[in-house]
Amino acid sequence: MNWFLSLSLVSDTTSAFVSVLGALGGLWLLVSKRRWYVLRALPLATTAALIVGIALYVVVEKIWRPFPDPIEIEIYVWISIGIAALLLVAPRTIAAQGALAKGMSILAAILVVLTAAAHVNLVFAAYPTVATVLGVDDVDRISLSDVPGPRAQVVTGDPLDAAWTAPSTMPSGGKLTSVTIPPTVSSFSARPAEVYLPPSYFADPRPLLPVLVLLAGQPGGPDDWLEGGKLTATMDAFARDHGGLAPVVVVADATGSTLANPLCVDSALGNVATYLSQDVPNWIKSNLQVDPDPRSWIIGGLSYGGTCSIQMATNHSDVYRTFLDLSGQLEPTLGDRSRTVNEAFGGNEAAFVAINPLDLLKTKKYPDSGGAFVVGADDNDYKPGQQTMYQAAKAAGMDVRYDEVPGGHSFAVWSKGLELELPWLMQRVGLIS
Repeated sequence: MNWFLSLSLVSDTTSAFVSVLGALGGLWLLVSKRRWYVLRALPLATTAALIVGIALYVVVEKIWRPFPDPIEIEIYVWISIGIAALLLVAPRTIAAQGALAKGMSILAAILVVLTAAAHVNLVFAAYPTVATVLGVDDVDRISLSDVPGPRAQVVTGDPLDAAWTAPSTMPSGGKLTSVTIPPTVSSFSARPAEVYLPPSYFADPRPLLPVLVLLAGQPGGPDDWLEGGKLTATMDAFARDHGGLAPVVVVADATGSTLANPLCVDSALGNVATYLSQDVPNWIKSNLQVDPDPRSWIIGGLSYGGTCSIQMATNHSDVYRTFLDLSGQLEPTLGDRSRTVNEAFGGNEAAFVAINPLDLLKTKKYPDSGGAFVVGADDNDYKPGQQTMYQAAKAAGMDVRYDEVPGGHSFAVWSKGLELELPWLMQRVGLIS
């Protein structure tokens, strides 16, 4: 069963296999000896699917505009193909002769729908394995009440690994817990956060570990980092290579809901900036035994979360000295500058400029701050902005680096980006030499 759960849904082999099955299913749906099916049912179903696909595109991209950047056209194409297969199930089953042929018609439609879903997933790589689709979680989860409290003895050092010796009683992997971080100051309505505690957190004496606050994209939520982001696997692998040492990771909610886009600022859309700069750090320091020094704190995220991370690093450098910007935008946006200023800042352009990272980097210096920018080599929409932000951060005195990894705007890039930058980030915050 484990081999099936670990089966990759984003590999070239799996993609080719699913595509062949989908093509066979599509061929079965297109061919029939029944004249009424070929002349009426098939054209009606495909035309209806095309109309639905176009209508969906117009509503999402031109009217509703829930996302700041356009969705790839191929997503709408595959959705339309899936809808066409569903519309053809009934007429193709009626047209089929015999129980076997009728069953084949249903199976063919299922294969086409699964192929369409697989190709949509290939664009974002949000579900890299069968296990992530089924929600199977092999991570060692514990309740917050079972997390050990403060240790009387702690281990410190710079770098920390030079002063640390892993005890034989330490667990082999990290543990995951969930918590609703109260919005005491911000009143921001956030979803539960996911907290990763590395093996060394359960040791006695306990090392005072750095903190990594991670943020998801929009649309999305904290769970995205556990599924497409491969967070626990990446952190456990790093801990195995460093005597159980890894950061305490808090995947906080920076949007409030799947589709919301509060721009990571304090506005009528929600006080996200205060939530991330005060409520989240205050809860971590009060409930987890970590290094409280801002030098040991990192904030990072993907897409919207990447934009948010550089916002925090420029607007609240006293809290987060280090950031990880994975495919972030050039500036916080609801789609364009005019709409953003009007809806979030009441038309006050100066208020937007006062919090916009690119503007802050042009007017202020950040000699104690630093971070990494990572973008997909094929991400032509976000790569120019990442390059601009990198140069601006460098000119503002930040200790920064820029990397490109294979892929587009997807979890394949973001999970790899975290894995790639983690050693450098941990050197910067003093965990390893």
